[in-house]
Amino acid sequence: MEVYNAKGVLGTGGKREYAFLEIGQPWKWKVTCRPPPTTVLIVDCGGVGGVVQGYSTLRGFDGQTQPSQVDKPSRQPSSKSPFLDRGFPDLIEHRRPLQIPPSEPERSTHVSLSFQQEKSCLISSMRRISVSLPTRNSQRDPHEKLARYGTPPGASTLKTKIDSVKTAWMTQSQRSRYLKTGGILLFIVFLFYYLAPKGVHVGSGSNGVASPNAVSGSNGVSNAEVSGGDPKKCTKSSDPSKPLLQYVLMIDAGSTGSRIHVYRFNNCGPTPYLEDEAFKMTPKAEGGSSGLSSYDDDAEGAAKSLDMLMDVAMSYVPENLRGCSPVAVKATAGLRKLGEHKSNKILAAVRTRLETKYPFPVVSDKEGGVEVMEGTDEGVYAWITTNYLLNKIGGPDKIPTAATFDLGGGSTQIVFEPTFPSVAGGAPAKLAPGSHKYDLNFGGRHFELYQHSHMGYGLMESRNTIHKLVIDGLLAGSPDDKAWLKKPIVNPCIAPGMSKEVKVEMGKDHKLGEFLTVNMTGPSSPSAAQCRGLAEKTLKKANECPLAPCSFNGIHQPSLEDTFTKEDVYIFSYFYDRTAPLGMPESFTLREMHDLARQVCQGEPAFNAFASIPDAVNELKGRPEWCLDLNFMMALLHTGYEMPIDREVKIVKKIREFELGWCLGASLPLLAQNSGWKCKVNEVSQ
Repeated sequence: MEVYNAKGVLGTGGKREYAFLEIGQPWKWKVTCRPPPTTVLIVDCGGVGGVVQGYSTLRGFDGQTQPSQVDKPSRQPSSKSPFLDRGFPDLIEHRRPLQIPPSEPERSTHVSLSFQQEKSCLISSMRRISVSLPTRNSQRDPHEKLARYGTPPGASTLKTKIDSVKTAWMTQSQRSRYLKTGGILLFIVFLFYYLAPKGVHVGSGSNGVASPNAVSGSNGVSNAEVSGGDPKKCTKSSDPSKPLLQYVLMIDAGSTGSRIHVYRFNNCGPTPYLEDEAFKMTPKAEGGSSGLSSYDDDAEGAAKSLDMLMDVAMSYVPENLRGCSPVAVKATAGLRKLGEHKSNKILAAVRTRLETKYPFPVVSDKEGGVEVMEGTDEGVYAWITTNYLLNKIGGPDKIPTAATFDLGGGSTQIVFEPTFPSVAGGAPAKLAPGSHKYDLNFGGRHFELYQHSHMGYGLMESRNTIHKLVIDGLLAGSPDDKAWLKKPIVNPCIAPGMSKEVKVEMGKDHKLGEFLTVNMTGPSSPSAAQCRGLAEKTLKKANECPLAPCSFNGIHQPSLEDTFTKEDVYIFSYFYDRTAPLGMPESFTLREMHDLARQVCQGEPAFNAFASIPDAVNELKGRPEWCLDLNFMMALLHTGYEMPIDREVKIVKKIREFELGWCLGASLPLLAQNSGWKCKVNEVSQ
């Protein structure tokens, strides 16, 4: 209930007068002066009624029609409403109106009003105010007889002087308005202070991820030295011990090719802010791979293959900052397959070339500067990347985090923060200890993550496994007669009417040899279900589960349906590459992915469904294994990870225009002091 106060002189005389006072459109107070002994205060608020405190209820009045012009009330006058008896409209009811004794024909009267909501008017739009009502505007009659207790014309009393002083500097509404505005501004300042990220701290007590604290001045670049750049956000660092701008170079030596990410951060706030990224990938070579592993024994050739990537860094990083911009190279599943001796030889050649040919400091071996990265770190770094770009981590507030599912060429990773329900009213269950548990500290918060990297279940590896299953099936049916090897082999995972020559790795001790090149062709009719059956067979769901529950291949995993029911699920890398080009939206269910796989597996006549999507039909015709890829991804998510068929997933390649994956998450720790590198120069000239 809002109370509105008005004070002013209510004049009485032999004629009717009206006084108006606007208190912020469309609200008006309207004073009607009646012949003695009665004066009425009528409120017009466009449909909002009010109460003359202690006296009467007022109804809406249009503010234009004079009382004498209003029709007679529709109901009988109330004995408690003398104005209705005089033929006035139905403005007052059930209580006596305000009375001014005839013995005081003119005086200063204080009227308190309060309003309550009716119909569609909003009381919150009205503003509390204390004002002086204007006196009558008519010219004074020089022959008018003065009131007995009135003030002579032109005279001013002490009270009127005090009132004028009280209202001269600021009205109550103005004071109220300034107080409200100041309160709102103060609230915004405190809100910004508490919600702003407090700083990045990446670490794992036992898993070896460094903590990016402040970057000390000894690492080389003072604020003055970089203030001439274009930080976009500010002109100096929020922390004197940190440079304003920092660059980090991260090379992803994957199984299908190498990529460089050159990240530019600013330190305008307590958490490093990613401003920009330069990216380049090595072109595909004949045979499908341009990664380090494709060079086998040629370690020098593998090292030189990164030159085109480093040229991007040389042109992107300012010359005066190169000596303090660290570079790291992390190889993934592809290089592991070469064996320890060959992979170590390649990594040593890469380090030597980077240290001798380029001005960037190379992160030490102790901190994993040039290494074959563990699958555990690969998945967690991708999780950090995604949630960092989504602003779900990096600040003190506990915000539900997103799960990440990464599908590479040689392996697939799952990382999420499970929430366990209470058991029989007791304390919630906790994540079981083991290698799958990853304790992460980031931005002042602790995260207990489930993670696992499934080696051999990347898309390229799974393709090979499915092709091998097809060949093994035929071999089991004809172990002695191998004439079928010279003919096209029908593969249910190839769309009808399509074929492809593939090189299949059978294994060192296989009857048909370590490698086999065959012609795979599609069946005469679509066989999506049979393809999915082969894909599910690769998951080995029947394997023993030492610690229940398990996802596939005997690997423990908390149930997504029970411990991760509502939060976002992001799938990227090959998940994105096989769905986005076919017009799938950014968010869809697994059921819709299943429908997509069925459509693709029907073959070329059904490709017309994708005719309106640029390049989609050409992509499908150029990749006969698209049916295989979609069925494997569907089997992996639904059968393997046991994600509900109607669970929604999000496919993304970039967030805030930055590519997802593990590289950004691995780069954030390198912004820290003592993270395994030092500037190559002690001072950088301005």
